[in-house]
Amino acid sequence: MDVSIINPVLEAFTNILPQIGFQTVTRQGVSLAESTLLYQGALINVGVLGPVQGAILIGMDIDSAKQFASKMMMGMEVTEFDSLAQSAISEMGNMVCANVCTNFVKSGTNGMDISPPTLLIGDGQVRLAVPNIIVVDFSVDNIKIKVYVGLYK
Repeated sequence: MDVSIINPVLEAFTNILPQIGFQTVTRQGVSLAESTLLYQGALINVGVLGPVQGAILIGMDIDSAKQFASKMMMGMEVTEFDSLAQSAISEMGNMVCANVCTNFVKSGTNGMDISPPTLLIGDGQVRLAVPNIIVVDFSVDNIKIKVYVGLYK
């Protein structure tokens, strides 16, 4: 995968999260995965359309999702991953991916768009229409998050 495709995603993630209340966003590692992903917890799937296509997924376990939603909701206690917490997590995915499109436009790639976020909850498997996926591990205020980038030109 081309660095010009991954960098707008990483920049968006590290730029948007501090704007919604997070103090530290640290990249922990990068790896390559095949097109089929196994997940446990919450997985946000946002489709990317235009000259660059594919999907960006953001995943975390349920406890992390509750902590993340709590932080987004100004510290309100989140004891269940209910519809309000799910909405907060989905909106974060929407904000990050919209910023990805903005970053692509800044680098000269116009005509980008995203789908509304789809939130998958539980244990499952997702197969993307790309041969390889870049997996970036982040620590966001000590909450472990994985960002999966399956984009192609």
